[in-house]
Amino acid sequence: MNMKLIMIAVLSLFMASCASKVPFTESVKKEYNLNEENLKKVQFYTSSTIILTKSATQGNNEISIDGKIVSSQQDESNRLFIYPNTKCIFEKYGPAGEVFIRFEVGPAKTLKFVLRQQANGKYYLDANWKANGEVEYGNEKYNIDSKSGNAFLLVAIRKMKKTKRKDRVVKGIKV
Repeated sequence: MNMKLIMIAVLSLFMASCASKVPFTESVKKEYNLNEENLKKVQFYTSSTIILTKSATQGNNEISIDGKIVSSQQDESNRLFIYPNTKCIFEKYGPAGEVFIRFEVGPAKTLKFVLRQQANGKYYLDANWKANGEVEYGNEKYNIDSKSGNAFLLVAIRKMKKTKRKDRVVKGIKV
């Protein structure tokens, strides 16, 4: 019987300590006192798929031996996929309070996320929308679509509640 109680107590403690992912917001930063040093220890996640696309086109116009004009064109496209719940880490703050998030090892392998006040204070992926959603990643210019612009940062919060309880059964007394 005692072993059964211990197992129930351990199981309830485990269930109470499961983490859930919530949007990273200013209120989360304040509630958990997350300064720049602490943010480097926090595991971040992406909320939705981010697709970075880089395209290049090369073309040539030549005249063949038989006098025909030959036009050749070569398209090259590179795409990077960052799927939902991809783990990432805080790199640094930008001058306007934006956060740079690192997705892989390497120079400038970061993306910028900015605070959107009208969206409950979430940090969304930022791009130059005047230049067709242009972002810089790994010192190269990529474009993102508007769907990728809806990706925001998530953090896992584990709430632990410890409860100590002593149970005792009173057997009573006889006359």
